[in-house]
Amino acid sequence: MATHSFILNGKQVSVDAEDDVRLLWVLRDLLGVTGPKYGCGLSVCKACTSHINGKAFNPCSVPVGDIKPSDEITTIEGLPATVGKDLHPMQQAWLDIDVAQCGYCQPGQIMAAVALVKEAKAAGREITDADLDGIRNVCRCGTYPRIREAIRQGAANMPA
Repeated sequence: MATHSFILNGKQVSVDAEDDVRLLWVLRDLLGVTGPKYGCGLSVCKACTSHINGKAFNPCSVPVGDIKPSDEITTIEGLPATVGKDLHPMQQAWLDIDVAQCGYCQPGQIMAAVALVKEAKAAGREITDADLDGIRNVCRCGTYPRIREAIRQGAANMPA
């Protein structure tokens, strides 16, 4: 068993695990970070979407051995700290629009939305319908119209 170190939600962490253990299980089972949800384990449903170095990724499909000590992993638990508030603007939009029904997919949805908005803002453009169509997180409750509305509201309130 190897010791793996990386930055998780702004703090350096170390964990003992085999190199081939998927990062989702390291986060949930070894580090107690349960925001990223297990849905499929194949990077299809995207319930576990988190950020690595500011970009959306699915920890269910990444072995912990592929994570470098300098990698910054942000989960839904660490998202508010990225803006120095109790809630990230995207999380607030989710509440304002009353998006969640069962809520299982919502952490992944929010993390995907934040990454999308950051990418668009970095390119100096607004969110388009095509951008929203590109979010492939599965919501079994079908709250997609509210998700789209919340992403637009969250985007309007996110820092550049």
